[in-house]
Amino acid sequence: MISVRRIIVVIGMAFTAYLAARGLWWTEPVPQPLLLFAALSLYLVTTWLCILWEPRRVSEVGLGGVVTEGPPAPGARTRLPTWSAALALACAVLVPTAIAVAVGPESRTEPFATWYLGGIGALMTIVMVRRRAWVAWTGIAALALASMIWMGPLNALALGLVGSIVWVAATQLMLRSMDRAARDTAQLAQLQRAASAWQASQTGRQRERRLQVQRALTVAGPILTRTVASGGVLTETERTEARLAEGRLRDEIRGPRLLDDAVHAELERARRRGTNVTVLDEGGLEGLDEASLAIIRAQLAETLRTARSDRLYIRTSPHERVAVTVVGRSAAGEGMSDEDAVDLWREIDHPTVA
Repeated sequence: MISVRRIIVVIGMAFTAYLAARGLWWTEPVPQPLLLFAALSLYLVTTWLCILWEPRRVSEVGLGGVVTEGPPAPGARTRLPTWSAALALACAVLVPTAIAVAVGPESRTEPFATWYLGGIGALMTIVMVRRRAWVAWTGIAALALASMIWMGPLNALALGLVGSIVWVAATQLMLRSMDRAARDTAQLAQLQRAASAWQASQTGRQRERRLQVQRALTVAGPILTRTVASGGVLTETERTEARLAEGRLRDEIRGPRLLDDAVHAELERARRRGTNVTVLDEGGLEGLDEASLAIIRAQLAETLRTARSDRLYIRTSPHERVAVTVVGRSAAGEGMSDEDAVDLWREIDHPTVA
C-alpha cells in the first residue's frame, strides 16, 4: 500500500529535480560548466538527503537477550540532524555564488542561471518542514544577500526571491497551525479519557448503590414491614431483631469485603450476647483474590467465636503485613467508658505475608 508520506517524498524529489534540470537548459555557452555541474550536484545531493533522511531505529534488548529494533521517539522522526542542517545552510551559501560565477556576468539573469532562487527556496522549505526554522530563515537570508549582490535587488525580487520567502513563511505558519491542532487534539483526547473514567466511576457507584439498596431491603425489609404494620409497637424479640438488622446493614455498608456466612453468623451471635460491634473497611484489601479473602474471613470468624468482650472493633489495615485488626474492650466498672480494659488484640496477617 502506497503511503501519503511516500507520495509527498516522490513529489518533493521530482520538483527539486525539475528545478535543478532548468540549470542544464543552457541558451548560451557558460564559461565554467564544471563549476555549474558541481553546484547542481551539491544541490541535488543535499536536497534529497534532507528529504529521504530517516532517524536510525532504536535497538532494544528484549527477553532472552534478543535485540529488537523499535521506531524512534515521536519528536525525532521529522527533525533534521545538525549535520544535515549545516550542509543545507552551506548549500544555500555556496550554490548562488557558484552559479553566478559559472555562467558569467552576461547570463546571470537568464532562466538557466536563476533556477537557484526557487531551488534554494524549495530546500529551505524542506528544512523548515524538518523542524529547523532558524536554519531555514538563515538560508533564505543568505540566498537573498547573494542573489542581490550578483543580479541586483530588483532582478532578484522579480525573478523568484519573493516566492521563496513566501514558501518558507507559509510553511512555518502551516507547521504552527498543525502543532496547535495536535496539542488541541491531545487535550481533547485527555479530556475525553477523563470524562470516560468519570462516567465509568459514576456507573460503578450507581451499581454499588443499587446493590446496597437491595441488601438493605433484604436485611431490613421484613422488620420494617413489621414495624409499619404494627404502628411502631414491637415486642422485645422484634426489637432485638431490628437491632440485629441494623447491625447487619451497617456491616454490609462499612465492610462488605470482610463478610461471609461464617462471619455473619459470629457477628450475630456477638450482638445477641449484647456485644457492641463495629466493622470498618479502611482499605488494605484491594486487589486480594477470593482465596486470600476467604482465609482472612475464616480467621476473623474464629477470632469472633472466642471473643467475650463488651465492645468489638474490627478494622481493615493498610499495613503491608496486617490485613485486619480486632480489638476487644470490656467495662472496667459499671457501664462503659474510655477507661475500659483491652482484653482482646488480634492482628490477622495477609496470607501471602504470613
